[in-house]
Amino acid sequence: MEILETRELRYFIAVAEELHFGRAAERLGMAQPPLSRAIQQLERRLGVCLLKRNRRGVALTDAGEMLLHEGRAALDATIAAARRTRRTRRTRRAGGAESPGGPRNRLVLAVKAGASHELLHKLLDAYAAEPDAAEIEVLPSGTCEQEGMLRDGRADVALMHAPFNSLAGFDSEELMTEGQIAILPARHPLAAHSTLSLADVSDIPDLPLARWARNGTYPPGPGPEIHDQTQLAQLIALGRTVAVFPDSARAWLWAEHTAVPLTDAPPVVTHIAWPAHSRSLALAGLIRTATQL
Repeated sequence: MEILETRELRYFIAVAEELHFGRAAERLGMAQPPLSRAIQQLERRLGVCLLKRNRRGVALTDAGEMLLHEGRAALDATIAAARRTRRTRRTRRAGGAESPGGPRNRLVLAVKAGASHELLHKLLDAYAAEPDAAEIEVLPSGTCEQEGMLRDGRADVALMHAPFNSLAGFDSEELMTEGQIAILPARHPLAAHSTLSLADVSDIPDLPLARWARNGTYPPGPGPEIHDQTQLAQLIALGRTVAVFPDSARAWLWAEHTAVPLTDAPPVVTHIAWPAHSRSLALAGLIRTATQL
């Protein structure tokens, strides 16, 4: 069995993403010739061609596509393990490994800001009442950021929402299913409707849909780029945008907002998700509490 080094994966992923040896070398902070030699050595060792090279540039072979996909996951897992190990060590130092009863465990829970508000409250309260409960750090995130936080080790566990979040590669438990609402300025004519459709809110001339970044990129459109929940709430109140959220977002609405149910929006299913390889007893306790709510 061939063993790939982290360094080799970093080199290959840089070339595969840039599709240019010069740019990849600059990104890695090294000269191009040793990078080219490293990739050639990797191909010889694996016995496959990873890259097609010609005068126009570089393209991935099928084997290269496979290694890029698997290599990213492997690097993410390595980075995540290092982050969680450092976090455990810091927690042990802060708690005092030699203190009576030992240090208190700590878990980082990633949540989408403004979503599943009541569920999150119930979970934190119920878990805090458990014997030997770990300390929970709640890490609010933007739309679809929880997945990356789990993969790279910034979070130990997350509340994720299908169909918007991908649960691929994680273990998960379903906690709640709910409908979706349009959040509008209270004075807008559409706020007087008892229900709306997605078509009703997708093309309002004076009220463009808010845009959240996904994987660091904002989708095209005339709506404002949203950076956090407070900014969104203020822009809706000022009559500058409309947003679509799970029904549980009603918990943070202002008096200047109105929530209208969407009749044709797909249901949102909230899951608690965690890395499949986790063996944390504290995490197991949190999952058990969540499934009993």
